[in-house]
Amino acid sequence: MAGNIFGDSLRLVTFGESHGPAVGGILEGFPAGVNIDMQAIYRMMQRRRPGTSSLVSSRAEKDEISFYSGIENGMSTGAPIAFWVYNNDKRPVDYSNLKDVFRPGHADFTYWQKYGAQAGSGGGRASARETLARVAGGALAAQLLLLRGIHIAAYIHRINDISCPASWMEESIEKIEQCHDSELPCPDHEVSMRMKKIIEAASENGDSLGGSIVCVINGLPPGLGEPVFDKLPALLAHAQMSIQATRYFSWGRGWESTHLSGSQNNDAFTSDGGKISTSSNHAAGSLGGISNGMPVFFEVGFKPVSSIAGKQKTVNKTGTPVEIEINGRHDPCVLPRAVPIVEAMASMVLADLLLRNQTATFTGSH
Repeated sequence: MAGNIFGDSLRLVTFGESHGPAVGGILEGFPAGVNIDMQAIYRMMQRRRPGTSSLVSSRAEKDEISFYSGIENGMSTGAPIAFWVYNNDKRPVDYSNLKDVFRPGHADFTYWQKYGAQAGSGGGRASARETLARVAGGALAAQLLLLRGIHIAAYIHRINDISCPASWMEESIEKIEQCHDSELPCPDHEVSMRMKKIIEAASENGDSLGGSIVCVINGLPPGLGEPVFDKLPALLAHAQMSIQATRYFSWGRGWESTHLSGSQNNDAFTSDGGKISTSSNHAAGSLGGISNGMPVFFEVGFKPVSSIAGKQKTVNKTGTPVEIEINGRHDPCVLPRAVPIVEAMASMVLADLLLRNQTATFTGSH
């Protein structure tokens, strides 16, 4: 099965399945000599962990990570960093009635068509359980970014039709991070309470909801991104759209900016003591696909969770119509646990580009 490796200079391969023995990864290309903050990794993984509130899956996983290479005495060695997390609360029996049917909205049918096989329980590699390894890799990548003064924070911008004010997209990282330890990581308390109510209502009705997450990046230096095919927005879009259940990626003001004229949308350059910047940030931190030194922000949309309660009509592998009920423990909305996943994938892209940028110029002497 191809497609399990992400990155160029910094490469993450993930392995494991939702109800298998473990999920893990190998991060290759991480520089030597970096002091690793294990607590920062733990905190980020706990934000993604299930079983933390009534708004997420009740699956009781501790998600305690073990490292087996690449880190010694708290410092990176330059060797591949291998890690994994055991699945301690797996329940494959919950899926025993689904092994020969295609669940609506799931990857069962397409995996069967492509490989002639599908996971015996849960979503296998298509399950969001795989994102555990992304968050671990992204938490390591984020530590490289902090060494360069680059900060990333995401938050829930919208659940169904309830949204945060757009002004939060340009708010400080510090204010956004204040919501990260809450059960619903939305920085606007009043909006958060309204979001919580509609998620609880959907859950009680055996249904699910979608929404969007906004990610803000500050401190990005100018010059990150590669011309033509590996532009900064393109790589971030690729990373975010690889996350399970994503449905759209919007750069900066996105759709809103397409309603403006050029005179309204262009950012004028200014100079203060020789330091060049722009007077506004309609470009959302990127010109020609390369960072311009201004803050970056983008939005990622997620569909409603496909595993819902109640009877649904589908077909089995012989094409016979059947009626199914999906058991198991599922999120009524993926957004609360998806925030650190969005941050992790953004961190992987930016750390990779920082390392790639080291070969952008070459100076030598005779």
